[in-house]
Amino acid sequence: MKVLEVIRQGQIGGGESHLLDLIYFLDKQRFEPVCLSFTDGEMIRRLQGWGVKCHVIESGKAFDPKVQREVCRLVDSEGISLIHAHGSRAASNMLFAAARTHKPLVYTVHGWSFHNDQPALVRRLRAWSEKLICHRASRVICVSQSNADTGRQVFGLKQADVIENGINLDVFSPSQARSLRQQFGFSDDDFVAGFVARATKQKSPLLFLQAVEQAHARCPQVKGLFVGEGDMDSDVDAYITDHHLGDYLFRSKFRTDVPDVLKTIDVYCLPSLWEGLSIALLEAMAMGKAIIATPTDGTRELIADRENGLVVPFNDAPRLADAILELCSDRQLFTHCSTAATALVAQRFDARRVADSVMRIYNNFI
Repeated sequence: MKVLEVIRQGQIGGGESHLLDLIYFLDKQRFEPVCLSFTDGEMIRRLQGWGVKCHVIESGKAFDPKVQREVCRLVDSEGISLIHAHGSRAASNMLFAAARTHKPLVYTVHGWSFHNDQPALVRRLRAWSEKLICHRASRVICVSQSNADTGRQVFGLKQADVIENGINLDVFSPSQARSLRQQFGFSDDDFVAGFVARATKQKSPLLFLQAVEQAHARCPQVKGLFVGEGDMDSDVDAYITDHHLGDYLFRSKFRTDVPDVLKTIDVYCLPSLWEGLSIALLEAMAMGKAIIATPTDGTRELIADRENGLVVPFNDAPRLADAILELCSDRQLFTHCSTAATALVAQRFDARRVADSVMRIYNNFI
C-alpha cells in the first residue's frame, strides 16, 4: 500500500521529526511511504538517505491553486492509495487532490491553526478552515486529548483519534549523547537555559531572551543557548546585539545534533503561545532536562507544575526568569523534575507506539 506522507516544509521542526520517526518505524513490508513537501530541506535529505522517494513542490501558501494540478498528477503517477497530511497547511493543499483522485485523506493535527492571540476575524476564519478540513478528511488524528477537546469546543469536531506524539528513545538517550559545553563556551559551573526550537512567533523566542537577560543580571551563573532559525531571525539577532547578550548567550542556527545540544543544557524552556504536543519538549524530557513551559494544549497533559517541570504564564518574561533561577538554586527540585520527566517519556511516548497506532488506521483503508 503506497502512502503519500505530506508536510508543508522540508526543514526539520516538531512535525517533521514526527514524520521522520513515523516513516522510520513503518512496516515496509505492508506500507511504502512516499513523501511530498512544499519546501526543500534537511528532512528531505534524510529521507532520501533512507531510500524513501521524495517530491518537492515549492509553495508557501496555505492553499495554492497553482500547484493543484501538479499534486493530482503526483498522486496518480505514484499509484498512491492513501494520503496522510501532517498539519493544516499540508492538508489544505491536499483536499482537492484527495477528492479529485478519490483517495482517502488522513489528517494529523499538530496544533490547530487558530489560537487566542489572533484577531477575532482571523481566528474565526482559521477555525472555519479547520472545520472544513476535518469534515472532508476520512480520519482525523489529534496528537493530544486537549487538542481534540479544543476542536470540539471551537467548531464541533465530531470524531478524532487521539494518538499522542512519540520520539525515538534510541536516539534521545542521555547515555548516547556528548556535551558541547566547551564548543559553545560554557563551563561546567554554568547553569545553561536552552531554547531549541524554531524562531517563530509561536515559540516566543524574544521572551526567552528577555528571561535569560533578567536571570543573568541576578545570577551571573545563568547562561543561555539559543538553537533554531525562522522568520524572526532578524529580531532575535537584533535583540542579542542591542542588549549585549553575546557575552553569556550562544546563538546557533539549525543543527542536526539535537541530542548533543540537549545534553549541553540544564533546563529547557518552551514559552510557546500554542502547541499540539511538542516533539521538542518530549526530546528534552527524554534527555533528562528540567522543563519550564507555558500551559499550551499538549503541554498541560505533559507537565504538572513542580512535579515534572515548572509551568509559567504566557508572555511573562519575569516569571520565566524566576523559574530559571529557582531551578538553578534548588537542586532538589531540579533533580526531582528532570527525573520524573524522563520516566514519563519512557513510559508513554515511544515513537514505535505511534507508528503502530497509525498503521492500524492505515489498515482500515486496505
